[in-house]
Amino acid sequence: MLRYDSLPVTAFAQNCSLLWCDETLEGVLIDVGGDLDRVTALVERHGVTVKALWLTHGHIDHAGGTGELSQRWQLPVIGPHADDQFLIDALPQQAQAYGFAPAQPFTPDRWLQAGDSLRVGAHEVHVLHTPGHTPGHVVFHCPDIRRVFVGDVLFVGSIGRTDFPRGNHDDLIRSIITQLWPLGEDTGFICGHGPEGTLGQERRSNPFVGGT
Repeated sequence: MLRYDSLPVTAFAQNCSLLWCDETLEGVLIDVGGDLDRVTALVERHGVTVKALWLTHGHIDHAGGTGELSQRWQLPVIGPHADDQFLIDALPQQAQAYGFAPAQPFTPDRWLQAGDSLRVGAHEVHVLHTPGHTPGHVVFHCPDIRRVFVGDVLFVGSIGRTDFPRGNHDDLIRSIITQLWPLGEDTGFICGHGPEGTLGQERRSNPFVGGT
C-alpha cells in the first residue's frame, strides 16, 4: 500500500511530501522546497529509501532545496513539465527576491507530460498536466489510495494564484475542471499549502470553482 506524510517547509509553509510503498519501503519526495535537515529527519523517521525527487512546478517554495538534495543524495529529479524550465533557471533570483536561502538551478533528469506514469515501489502513479498557476505545473494521482498531490492548483476553499509570470487564470480553472474533477468526488488531495481536502467538497463549496 502507498503511504505518505507531509511536512510544511520554508517560511511559506509549503507541504513537502514523502510518498512510499510500505511493501518495499521505497519512496519519493515531492516538492523539496527547503529545510533539508527536517526533510532528512522525516525520511529517517519512516525508514524509507528515497529513489527520486518529484516536482509539481518550479516556484522557489516547492523547488528551492531540490538541486542541493539531488546532489547530496545522488537522486534524479523528475518533473515538472518542460514549460517550467524558466522558473527553475531563475531559482537564485527567486530565492533572493523572497528572502530564501540560496538556491541552485538545475535541469530535471526527466520532464513530464500528460499521461505519463511513474512508479513508487509496487504502485503506479499517474501524471496530469495542469497549467495555470505555472505553465508547466503537473499533479500526481495515486489511484490505489484515492489521493492526488496537486501542488498549487487547488486548496481547501481557494485556488492557485495566477498573477505570477506566465500564470493564466482561464487555464487554471480549465485544469481543475478537466483534470481534477474527473478523478472522483471521494478523491482526497494534498495541496502545496494548508490542510488536505476532498475534490467533492471543493466542487460543491469552493467559491472559485464550486458548482463547476
